Amino acid sequence: MASFATKVIRLSLKAVSAVSPAAAGELAFRIFCLTPNRKPKNSKERALLDAAAPLMQQSRKVTLSFAGGWVFVRHFQRRGSGRGPRVLLTHGWGSRSDYLAALIDGLLAAGAEVVALDWPGHGGSPGRSLTMPQAVRAIDAAWRHFDGFDVCIGHSFGGASLACAAGGVVCDLPARVPAKLVLIGAPSEMAWLFKGFGKMMALVPAAQAAFEGMVKRLSGRRVEDFDAAGVMAAHKKPVLVVHAEDDKEVSADHARRYAASGPHIELHWANGLGHRRIVSAPSVIEKIVAFLGERQQTERLKKIA
Repeated sequence: MASFATKVIRLSLKAVSAVSPAAAGELAFRIFCLTPNRKPKNSKERALLDAAAPLMQQSRKVTLSFAGGWVFVRHFQRRGSGRGPRVLLTHGWGSRSDYLAALIDGLLAAGAEVVALDWPGHGGSPGRSLTMPQAVRAIDAAWRHFDGFDVCIGHSFGGASLACAAGGVVCDLPARVPAKLVLIGAPSEMAWLFKGFGKMMALVPAAQAAFEGMVKRLSGRRVEDFDAAGVMAAHKKPVLVVHAEDDKEVSADHARRYAASGPHIELHWANGLGHRRIVSAPSVIEKIVAFLGERQQTERLKKIA
């Protein structure tokens, strides 16, 4: 059953559509991009932030600018004599880098250098809205500042954003292709989200077209072009897809779609961990660390290419 807030928004969009479907589509887009309140929602989230604080304090805070805004990142240097890869880590919608503390710690223990990015409207970054083109621009800003990354790891929206950045989907930015990519509970396309939101808000066809058309106005690409699985099909670099079949936020069908993109995609099921617990599970962190250290797979893929 729809919430009271959703019902009110539906009625508002319906009223606007009666006058101007285009205006209703633009309004729907602004609502769609609105980020949630970044304050902890409950005692569990407050406890996670408190537990993450000592680790996060070990990082160097960096701000990065891009066309239309700026973002906040935390830079963790390699520990001791570590010689692991340089990793870009991105969180999901409504999250923040602090909630990836367990994964950050696991990567640092494996000798990696880690850059954890807070999306616009999340964590330490300013704003109250986020779009996929913004996310790709933020990735590009991090890439330029840190002179590239060996590995990119993203959860949920963060994973899809990294995949789209690797495909050079935003027309005025180069493709940012790491040697390895890890996608955790990530959507495989953006059109799915737009269709689902439009259906939830009961948008009329003309308003839906205007809603989706906002993507082209911002990026020069259609919403269908933000096809992360399609990008991975042409990517040909090693990709690890981690997903739970019990994920209630991003269907396991998205993981299967990624896996069908080619032999360079490794699908790892982390069943029982849902959509959020998956990023902190020791078994998942161990799998990711092992994937980062695999050389045999890289050699095998060179032969395929």
